[in-house]
Amino acid sequence: MSASVTVRVPAKVNVQLAVGAARPDGFHDLANVFLAVGLYDEVTVAPAGELRVTCAGPDADQVPLDVTNLAARAAIALAERHGIDPAVHLHIAKDIPVAGGMAGGSADGAGALLACDALWGTHASREELLDICAELGSDVPFSLVGGAALGTGRGEKLRALEVGGTFHWVFAMAGRGLSTPAVFREFDRLGEGTDIPQPVASEPLLDALAKGDPDALAAAVSNDLQPAALSLFPELADTLAAGRAAGALTALVSGSGPTTAFLARDAESALKVAEILRSSGTCRAVRTASGPAPGATVLSA
Repeated sequence: MSASVTVRVPAKVNVQLAVGAARPDGFHDLANVFLAVGLYDEVTVAPAGELRVTCAGPDADQVPLDVTNLAARAAIALAERHGIDPAVHLHIAKDIPVAGGMAGGSADGAGALLACDALWGTHASREELLDICAELGSDVPFSLVGGAALGTGRGEKLRALEVGGTFHWVFAMAGRGLSTPAVFREFDRLGEGTDIPQPVASEPLLDALAKGDPDALAAAVSNDLQPAALSLFPELADTLAAGRAAGALTALVSGSGPTTAFLARDAESALKVAEILRSSGTCRAVRTASGPAPGATVLSA
């Protein structure tokens, strides 16, 4: 058995998030176009006397260190399937914004799963790993796969998408968090009494990704949760407006928020947008990243 294994895992942005009506099980059918971007957490797993989780990095104090953490749940799920005691130390080096709609917790779950598989030598198939990911949460399978993908069902059924170039993004972090369940509840409230269509992927958006065309992508991005996020967190409208004024091709709330995402024409434009956003007073912090980025990757074992 290795002394430790480290896995790097990316953040994501939803370039399309189409949301259907609430299902009887409380979930919503989605057409969720994920793009992995180059902001990463690193999950290191090592043998220990008992399962424990530690975390360091920006906003690490907001990360749960008990069995509610998706990294811990991933270790337990894999261990149960293979009759192993999940006695490991999971250390998360955080760089993905916490509670920001960029799937940081899901990334940690996928990272821990791949790291534990390597540490324990369980040789789980890709299908088994993706099956465990889907049990852990809707965004976890994509964190394992990376690149770009269309997620259907509640987002866990993935179809890889072709991307013909690099897309440059700016992300603005808000001053407080936003609960994903609360955003979905607000989506349901706002849509009460209306006929909500079945979610489908946008063909112009998929075409823009395949061609690597930032202008076409900017014209096609959409997020059905954005009105709900803005209803709960109206100040995000100021951040979106500041990014557009700074020269972003488009602006949207990332997933359920509260992080806002801005597509730029190129790396230089992204730096300019980031600089103006930083001085706008409308957000807590700003990061730039490009995508697509690879999924969970073993760095050392």
